[in-house]
Amino acid sequence: MSKAKIDIKYVAKLARVQLSELEEKKLSVQMNDILGYFEKLNSIDVKDIQPMAHAQKVQNVWREGDIAGSVLPKELLEEMAPESRDGQVVVPKVVE
Repeated sequence: MSKAKIDIKYVAKLARVQLSELEEKKLSVQMNDILGYFEKLNSIDVKDIQPMAHAQKVQNVWREGDIAGSVLPKELLEEMAPESRDGQVVVPKVVE
């Protein structure tokens, strides 16, 4: 159990939820259990462990077709566009 006392009424007010007395008691026990679990995690020595973003090694999978190829010249792309201005393609407005 956590040593910290959580003010459930204050937390409920911040969350803009109304709780019954039974819900407040239940939530108080659950939040104290969560804080107790964090205390357990804080007691673990992790100084020699490298931080990581994922639990397993993650790498991109590239296919042969995913490699960037040649790029069309800017002038040719502007010629192909129905309308262009300042090096950009002009399209009809779709959002009011």
